[in-house]
Amino acid sequence: MDILSRAYSAKMIKGGRSLISSAPVFSNDAKKLLVCTGNSVSIFSTSTGLQITELEGHTAPVTSVIVVPTFTPSGQILCYCWTSSLDGTIRYWDFSLPELMKTVDIRMPIFSMVIPRLLTQGTEMDGKPPNLFAYLSVENAKVRHDQRKVHRRILKCNLTKSRLVAGVVLAETQLPESITISSSGKFFGIPNKRKLHVWEVVALDHEMAPIKRITLHHTKNLTVFAFHPTERIVAAGDVTGRILIWRSFGSRTFSLGGLTDGRAMNNEDERPGVRGDDDADSCATWHWHSAEVKVLSFSSDGSFLYSGGKEGVLVVWQLDTGKKKFLPRIGSPLLYFTTSLDPSLSSVSCADNLIHLLKMPSMEIFKSISGIKLPCSFPEIYEGLCSRFIFDQTAGLVAFRIENYCIQFYSLFDDRENFEVQICERNHQPSDDVTVLVTLMALSPDGSMMSTAETKLPEEGLGGLVCLKFWTSGPQSKGFSLSTIIYEPHRDAGISAIAFHPTRHMAVSSSYGGDFKIWARSHEFQQREQMLENPGWTCHAVGSYKKKPMTAAAFSGDGSVLALAAETVITIWDPEKNVLVAVIGETLEPITMLSFIGNSEYLVSASRGSKYQLSLWSLSKLSVCWSHKLQAEATACAMDVSYFAVLALLPQSSKCTELTETKRDGRDGVILLFKAGEPIPVAAWSVKKSNLPNLANGGGLAFVHVNSVSFKGNVLDGKSPPALLAYINGDHEYVLFNPYNLEVHEPSMVVRENRVGMEDETGRFGYASIYGELPEFDVKRNQTELAPLLPSEKPWKTIFSGSSHNLPPITKLCSAFLESLLEKRTASITV
Repeated sequence: MDILSRAYSAKMIKGGRSLISSAPVFSNDAKKLLVCTGNSVSIFSTSTGLQITELEGHTAPVTSVIVVPTFTPSGQILCYCWTSSLDGTIRYWDFSLPELMKTVDIRMPIFSMVIPRLLTQGTEMDGKPPNLFAYLSVENAKVRHDQRKVHRRILKCNLTKSRLVAGVVLAETQLPESITISSSGKFFGIPNKRKLHVWEVVALDHEMAPIKRITLHHTKNLTVFAFHPTERIVAAGDVTGRILIWRSFGSRTFSLGGLTDGRAMNNEDERPGVRGDDDADSCATWHWHSAEVKVLSFSSDGSFLYSGGKEGVLVVWQLDTGKKKFLPRIGSPLLYFTTSLDPSLSSVSCADNLIHLLKMPSMEIFKSISGIKLPCSFPEIYEGLCSRFIFDQTAGLVAFRIENYCIQFYSLFDDRENFEVQICERNHQPSDDVTVLVTLMALSPDGSMMSTAETKLPEEGLGGLVCLKFWTSGPQSKGFSLSTIIYEPHRDAGISAIAFHPTRHMAVSSSYGGDFKIWARSHEFQQREQMLENPGWTCHAVGSYKKKPMTAAAFSGDGSVLALAAETVITIWDPEKNVLVAVIGETLEPITMLSFIGNSEYLVSASRGSKYQLSLWSLSKLSVCWSHKLQAEATACAMDVSYFAVLALLPQSSKCTELTETKRDGRDGVILLFKAGEPIPVAAWSVKKSNLPNLANGGGLAFVHVNSVSFKGNVLDGKSPPALLAYINGDHEYVLFNPYNLEVHEPSMVVRENRVGMEDETGRFGYASIYGELPEFDVKRNQTELAPLLPSEKPWKTIFSGSSHNLPPITKLCSAFLESLLEKRTASITV
């Protein structure tokens, strides 16, 4: 999903997309791996693990990719594929260029697609190639909100004629189901609760061809299944971890002429394990997994069955004997196992957004494609007390907690993992319960130091331990090494905030217990000859204010002022002398965020609760400048200019039509750009916070310095802005863009689709770019969700943009248009 929709690609960097929304597919020569990544398909090299190119064109998440197979060795160079998407379209691509060849629009979201005839060598009918049919799992949006009607269906689509086959509905389901097809293309099916539906595709498929179906039954809900490549064997996994194997399925229903083999349909002695009158000869049950089976796949020769699930172990079953061997400690639950036409190469997709490439049959991992780690869940009681993201503004990195007690550092410019830091020494397995929670993270402004706060969860209501750690950057800024561990730094109280001094090796931690402590590295207050080789961190000062809980902390840009929130008031301290200098105002709810705006005199605060608010304070006047009723999720302050950005939630109910329409579109947040001292935002962007309801309140915001090496492909006109605004949502999708025109220090022109109730200054475009501004009109730009655009240097490209009734007659525009294309010659006078 676009988190800042219809992004202007030349000025916007997007990343953090999921690699595991659907199963990946190998190219015919096994040199490329096609992966669904949001609204596009990313193509990776299997030899390097790096992205080669991308298929862009869908306007909603891509749900399936089907590579057109070849049946000759020379045909392996062919690179064609079909894709389906929730935007209701099916597209045909040449992914070697890449180029879009054809689009089929069925106007219904497509969750899954199979094309049986691609897997069989085509036969001609009357000298013409037969029509190509796809079977789709779709949703009927017209009856989506009518609970009495089933709106998920399995339909048939004629790809040759670009239309659905009228009157053909193979099944109706309560949930969108994934369609699985056999390697021969003769059978396909879906799991539907405790049933497995299997259809047979006739050899010469046509619109009115009869489609036979059988149903196999089980006592538990089925989660995944797979067809044997050469025999009538189907394997299915259920929610309890069991694997069922039906042999000779459909031998009566699918046989020619509907003939049976003469055996009684309900003779359980002759059909062991088969329930009722299911059409199968036998059903065997294997059990190793402790939780639901997520992965099932047969080897290319059918001798082995691969299975996987939450344990993070790939199990290889010998089909004839049931013996098994394992690929253990993959480290994350398994989601997909994909084979290629090269029997020595396969892939396994993991729930932590990682794809491993395997050498077969040894199952050795020789290459990994790593995406941004996906959000992990934590105990609800700690959800509002944990920091989700921290940014290294100089290196262009974002860091966040992941499930294996690590912090992942991810490059925003390169869209790849830089490194991971193991915070807690735990032998974590995917099925283990969380015992230690990393509640807070903080980075020094230069990225050389890090601090983390941990909470050991109590067992059976007893115990619990709070721990503060300081880390030092490793060589070449790769990783962090542990410097100091401090147990119970604020007695038995939890840590509410951590902040680093901008220029010195100093930090502050505040607690809900009513105190704060200033920490410094040992050599900060020692003579040079007494400096330690590996100095640790020690407590420099302790303070409190009326024993009130200290809920937020921040240093000023030069480090001379320390601001600490004591619930609803802000206390100003001299960090060197640990002296209280002033106390500012009072808010309606406890303050949860504090930030100094660059090197200015302003301080921004945010409060949460029923009476949430965003406030700007002046340190010179020791009073509030302005306050808005905004539920702020994150704030970001530019270090070199007096701008700051706020990520806020849109209100649940609003009289503003624009806000209501924005929420209906799925965008539940807004980014506001303020200039220090001014209460009206100078720019606004509506954003999508998360695709998951329980992560709707998670987002991060930061100004990131431009890395000239990584950003060189995105620099316009040879100039790169000194900082970009980075936004990351609850799904860990992110975007970077230039929020203002750095040459004049005013916001650049932004064209927006949906207004959010904020007004902006405008750039000159269209009629005004030729004739200038008309004094009697207030030309205001529309607010959409594009990244900021610079005013065009070629006005003739935009003068015809806009409604026809607002444009002047073509006779008046023609002369100005032609004049803008020609160079003016200076008149010469001959004496």
